[in-house]
Amino acid sequence: MFRVVIPARYASTRLPGKPLRLIAGRPMIEHVYERARASGAAEVIVATDDERIASACARFGADVALTDPGHPSGTDRLAEVARQRRFAADDVVVNVQGDEPLLAPASVAEVAELLATLPEAAIATLATPITHLDEYLDPNVVKVVRDARGRALYFSRAPIPWQRDAAAAGAAGAGRYAGALRHIGLYAYRAGALARLAALPPSRLETAERLEQLRALENGLVILVGIASAPPGPGVDTEADLARVAALVAVRG
Repeated sequence: MFRVVIPARYASTRLPGKPLRLIAGRPMIEHVYERARASGAAEVIVATDDERIASACARFGADVALTDPGHPSGTDRLAEVARQRRFAADDVVVNVQGDEPLLAPASVAEVAELLATLPEAAIATLATPITHLDEYLDPNVVKVVRDARGRALYFSRAPIPWQRDAAAAGAAGAGRYAGALRHIGLYAYRAGALARLAALPPSRLETAERLEQLRALENGLVILVGIASAPPGPGVDTEADLARVAALVAVRG
């Protein structure tokens, strides 16, 4: 059994009011909620600090938790929901981003099931093989390397693993990226680990890379990384993203 929590805030810098922007006549958050419900989750909760989002969610029947507007991240919002609802320490909570209206429901179930396979893991997440050089070199694409058991060794915006012997050839040598993995920002947490993570201060590597998952690694939490069976759908950060996703939804009906 697992639960899904969808953090949703109104004050997006690049696309204000993002959860309420319309796709095929319905707010984006409704599309995300339906994807999460289709995953087989025992419970799906929208966590927001905004009454406009809460009201919109109530109209389509979603369970809403109102949370502190001062949270610096979605992880903190999840941790508050876990406290509010009194989740047990071993309960599995999946963080589904509120700007992923084309997320595959199977991926949500997959990351929850992955966490159950390794009792020592505090967090599970997914990755997908990198297939293009520009993706490998793009600092906006987060890369991950893992050990022989699938546990995360490091996450970075840099191209990792780096082929040392090819480095002298510059960008041409960097084309040797076989085995590199793109991280997908979908997480399953044990509720106890979620509470511990939210209580920790930002870490040195997290601050340098601007990657919150590095706080977990720096503090000894085990993150299990699986290979996603379905490619990630496009997220929505800008007006152009919104138009692209709306066109895909229209085509798929």
